[in-house]
Amino acid sequence: MNANTQHDIAKLLLRITLGVLILFHGLSKLNGGMGGIVHMVQSHGLPGALGYGVLLGEVIGPLMLIAGFHARIGAVLVFINMVVAILLVHMGQIGSFNEQGGWALELQAMYLVSALALALLGPGRFSVNER
Repeated sequence: MNANTQHDIAKLLLRITLGVLILFHGLSKLNGGMGGIVHMVQSHGLPGALGYGVLLGEVIGPLMLIAGFHARIGAVLVFINMVVAILLVHMGQIGSFNEQGGWALELQAMYLVSALALALLGPGRFSVNER
């Protein structure tokens, strides 16, 4: 297998993994209702309607990543979603560790950096529009 094929397979694996894992969060919000998110956004002095933006970063963006349809845009949506999640929900944990000794935000950081990497790398040729 040549290097280009290996790179495209690696991008596919990264796209699908990030997309599926973030999509689980979005589907949970769709099933459980958006009231908690809207209330949390309002508690930070922002319009509640902005809470629905989470659906862009946790449903639309991940679906774009999984399909490879304008995946760079999908990755940017996930990236923005993670930045907002860290700022609104996890700022108090920035310097904290979990019970296992890991960084309290390691999952959020992995999602954030993976989305940034995909935005920079692109989806590879195993995608709907190879962009």
